[in-house]
Amino acid sequence: MSRVAKMPVKIPAGVQITTAERLLTVKGAKTSLSLTLPSMVEVVIKDGELNIASESVERNTMHSGTVRALIANMVEGVTQGYQKKLQLVGVGYRAAAQGRKVNLSLGFSHPVEYPVPEGVTVETPSQTEIIVKGADKKMVGQVAADIRGFRPPEPYKGKGVRYSDERVEMKEAKKK
Repeated sequence: MSRVAKMPVKIPAGVQITTAERLLTVKGAKTSLSLTLPSMVEVVIKDGELNIASESVERNTMHSGTVRALIANMVEGVTQGYQKKLQLVGVGYRAAAQGRKVNLSLGFSHPVEYPVPEGVTVETPSQTEIIVKGADKKMVGQVAADIRGFRPPEPYKGKGVRYSDERVEMKEAKKK
């Protein structure tokens, strides 16, 4: 079994974890998340900790570390949540959150409308900042990547949508 799978997941107060058949549900104060467990991985809950056990010690226990990491992310998601910050860099680049969609002006001849999926909220504190929040780490990252994918930062002027902590490597302009 992997070293990651051997580490227990601590269950904080206010978080309830239940298993039924092969479905694991993590329920927090605000939301709940579900995960379908692979057949070769077993979950053992006792003394406020969750441990991963494998049915066999052979090669087919490779999912145990991944399942442990997914469960740990779910526990953190229902207690604290996840967020990604995006910045719009460029003249005339703007964003506005309106209900369940985000309107983006990214230098195209048309505005871009992105529908926000359930379980994720998008805020725009200023016209050039976007904050994506949610309990599911995968969904938050996917929504942020989708928005960034409309206009990724280009290497010559640095214009585009970028993560707030992203560093764009600038290229030197062509010489005559």
